[in-house]
Amino acid sequence: MSNASPTYQPPTKVGRIADFVDQRTGLSGVTREFGRKIFPDHWSFMFGEVALYCFVILLLSGTFLTFFFNPSMAETTYDGSYVPLRGMDMSVAYQSSLHISFEIRGGMFMRQLHHWAALLFVAAMSVHMLRVFFTGAFRKPREINWVIGGVLLILGMAEGFTGYSLPDDLLSGNGLRIIDGVIKSIPVIGTWISFFLFGGEFPGNAIIGRLYVLHILLIPAMILGLVALHLIFVVVHKHTQYPGPGRNDRNVVGYPLGPVYAAKAGGFFFIVFGVLAAIAAAFTINPIWNYGPYDPSPVSAGTQPDWYIGWVDGALRLMPGVLGALGGYRQHLEFVVFGQQTLTLNVLLPALVPAGIVFTVLFTYPWIERWITKDEREHHVLDRPRNAPTRTAIGMAGFTFYCVMWAAASSDLIATHFHVALNDVTYWLRALFFIGPVIAFVVTKRIALGLQRKDREIALHGRETGRIVRLPHGEFIEVHAPLDPYKRYRLVTFDSPEILPAQPNAKGVVDRRERRRAQLSKWFFEDRVAPVTQAELEAAHAHGHHEAIESAPSSGH
Repeated sequence: MSNASPTYQPPTKVGRIADFVDQRTGLSGVTREFGRKIFPDHWSFMFGEVALYCFVILLLSGTFLTFFFNPSMAETTYDGSYVPLRGMDMSVAYQSSLHISFEIRGGMFMRQLHHWAALLFVAAMSVHMLRVFFTGAFRKPREINWVIGGVLLILGMAEGFTGYSLPDDLLSGNGLRIIDGVIKSIPVIGTWISFFLFGGEFPGNAIIGRLYVLHILLIPAMILGLVALHLIFVVVHKHTQYPGPGRNDRNVVGYPLGPVYAAKAGGFFFIVFGVLAAIAAAFTINPIWNYGPYDPSPVSAGTQPDWYIGWVDGALRLMPGVLGALGGYRQHLEFVVFGQQTLTLNVLLPALVPAGIVFTVLFTYPWIERWITKDEREHHVLDRPRNAPTRTAIGMAGFTFYCVMWAAASSDLIATHFHVALNDVTYWLRALFFIGPVIAFVVTKRIALGLQRKDREIALHGRETGRIVRLPHGEFIEVHAPLDPYKRYRLVTFDSPEILPAQPNAKGVVDRRERRRAQLSKWFFEDRVAPVTQAELEAAHAHGHHEAIESAPSSGH
């Protein structure tokens, strides 16, 4: 007789299916452990979720569109339902885009949902990256995840641009013409890359098909893989959290993934989906039928790229074609190098240098700050931006640098809408390109330091109430209400690194690199506002009468 204990038999059909799967995959332990994972709750963490949900919406709507889009540049004559374009020669890609818009049930809605989701996808990633930067969430052990986020941002912009170019309309064709010029400005290899990409001289006959493969296959696969890796690192490193009582670098205060956070995240996904669907149904975007098929000869006035690519277009508009009169000659921004190769700086510099600066600083900043501070600790509690004034000022300087180029992409519309000269708009934007980030840095740092000093005053003396009280000996004072312990904790508990002088190496020598680091440390932390100490709090409360007056019965003064 067998002594084997009877196996568990779930009473329901769903339970039996789940038990069958678990016995063959062993997923119950992983699910149980992952479901107990704690995630903190804060509204700013939703930006990453919005980006993730937009990507899911893009996959769903893009799959629908691929059923009907034909990425061919073969010539055809349009005979569809949009009367103004009937009889016009165009590419099959443009014809299929019109077919989706006017003849496929729900096609216009899906096109617009796809486009709006793409715009929000890049916007949510950008704001998420800004939140991570300003709060210091990129510090150890999350440097690699920060780099992954930067690569995802680049891939998101690339995915958006490749999709934007697929309809082969006049607007997207002009954008491709700009890209072709930028590629050809690359020394030695530029013309070869352009010929390979376009299948010959621009516009060629292969670019739409190749962009289609990039847009629906290669780039989405890379994004999907990096998103999965990004989320794995979030789980492995545990989620960052904002400072507060009971929160430190050794714990996470929040809700478990299942069922609380999963239910909230699921509901938020449908909110994002619903808002995007309402926007797509109510607001037209990219009306390709107004532009007509692409023709290399005309360029439409007032054309604008999508916002995430506009900063590159703006940099091209800001770049002058000549340096001015030098020695009686106007110096053009190009010269011949490498034999017959022409280095066209008025295209190469604005197209590659600003983007190179932005992304080089973005990818290297975690290591730059760690080198300056020599901080090798793990950080799981976030900084308030005001408590890291130099970092916050650097972020705002970079943001201003981007915004000036972004505004320059609309310089012609600024001139026509506000009835000012286009040259004047360009000159002002050129000046702001250089001095705008400096002004933003100085103003932001002063504001952050002022907020720190205000926090210090509130922590020591309490919150102002506006009540003026006369003491028995005749002195008039304003009554300050004491802070509750939670708010006081946020104001007094934060890291405030001090200037770290140059340190000698193993041979007792302070080398040039260490002296440079010490200079940067002084620049970072010279204007330091130290957090309130426990001794200062006790002294302020011992010498103040605010709490006693606040708790005493009204004396009628």
